[in-house]
Amino acid sequence: MLTAALSGLFLGLSLIIAIGAQNAFVLRQGLRREHVFVVCLTCALSDALLISLGVFALGAVTDLIPGIEPALRYGGAAFLVAYGLRSARSAMTGGSALTLGGGARQGLGATLATALAFTFLNPHVYLDTVLLIGSIASQYPGREAAFGAGAVTGSFLFFFSLGYGARLLAPVFARPNAWRVLDGVIAVVMIGLAIKLIF
Repeated sequence: MLTAALSGLFLGLSLIIAIGAQNAFVLRQGLRREHVFVVCLTCALSDALLISLGVFALGAVTDLIPGIEPALRYGGAAFLVAYGLRSARSAMTGGSALTLGGGARQGLGATLATALAFTFLNPHVYLDTVLLIGSIASQYPGREAAFGAGAVTGSFLFFFSLGYGARLLAPVFARPNAWRVLDGVIAVVMIGLAIKLIF
């Protein structure tokens, strides 16, 4: 159980840590100290819902259509390799960037709507949380719930660390070499997971 939970935790963190619109928004809210708890909780609970769908509903679909499991497994591995290669390229060329703009303070409703839009209107979130995590969870028969719980824990850890640690992380985001190291680590983890998924 512990192995499955840790695998889920590390996969969840690896998928979510790459900077994107949602993470940039959480970071921005943390730097501005605006509605940080609500934004972090909304993003983490949304991830928990999508991960649960992937872990439990995807398994039911696999039972109904047995031939879909290999397709999902190899498709997930291809996605991980592509994701890893993209991160490797960013590590070599320094492609990551983050812009934090100013602007007027948003109300709670508008902030919550923005957080939900960044989460549910992003097609990659469905690939990452539902399809990829769901298909990898199936590699842990009888321990899917532990794997899912690990991935959910990773989401909560990441979003709350990012939101409340934003002030401490600001100098790191100002250094391009830090992004290159991060992208390199992500590349290694993703390609390693792809190899494990195939074999």
